[in-house]
Amino acid sequence: MKAVIIDDENKARKLILALLKDEYSDSIITYEAEDLVSGCKLIKEEKPDIVFLDIEMPNHSGLQIAEFLESNELNFQLIFITAYNEYAVQAFKLSAVDYLLKPIDILEFKSAVEKAKHNIEKGNITNKLDELKKVFNQLSLNKMVLEVPKGVLFVSHDDIIAFEADGMYTKVFMQDNTTQLICKPLKHFVEQLESKSIFYKPHRSYLINLRYMKELSKKDGYHIVMENNKTIPVAKEKKDEFLELIQSMF
Repeated sequence: MKAVIIDDENKARKLILALLKDEYSDSIITYEAEDLVSGCKLIKEEKPDIVFLDIEMPNHSGLQIAEFLESNELNFQLIFITAYNEYAVQAFKLSAVDYLLKPIDILEFKSAVEKAKHNIEKGNITNKLDELKKVFNQLSLNKMVLEVPKGVLFVSHDDIIAFEADGMYTKVFMQDNTTQLICKPLKHFVEQLESKSIFYKPHRSYLINLRYMKELSKKDGYHIVMENNKTIPVAKEKKDEFLELIQSMF
């Protein structure tokens, strides 16, 4: 098998190389690149089975790999190397893209490689173009516009706890305990954030940020208690879907 390591940090590349040599010296041929462009050139030339790809690199994020390869060239097992926060890791989990957190844990590294080898041996190499685009969209631009009476607020998705319909207006509950009343219906925000896996609509009147869930109550039907102690109902027709979502995340 062939493996390509793409990371701008020489120390990180050498660590992955050493781990591969220790465990798989007889079965894996390795190649290195210090940036995404040269890494994609290697991928085109060597057609690797596994690619280890750092996210935070100068000039181009590793998440942009789909911009440099044709869809039929994304036919390898991809393992992202990331120092991103928990929110970003949730996005990876939801999109089924493999990842390792820095600093790299040896046991997790072995597990990821064995999983990749198993998929290769079983022929389970799937095109990850859609998954890659989904993750990139989630992480590359993490802000939205809220039009308020005094002007416009540019708000990070991370700072929004929930949206609540209020007629043709929408209440936006913020992480700093403030509430913004926006002159747009909830539908506007649902459509704007439908590609963001971290947001979910458990009820026709609410859109929530899943990272701010604190408790799931079963009293008088299902209710979600958010970190600001606001209680959000889960519609009966959404209960099974919501429970499946929670099980896939945690």
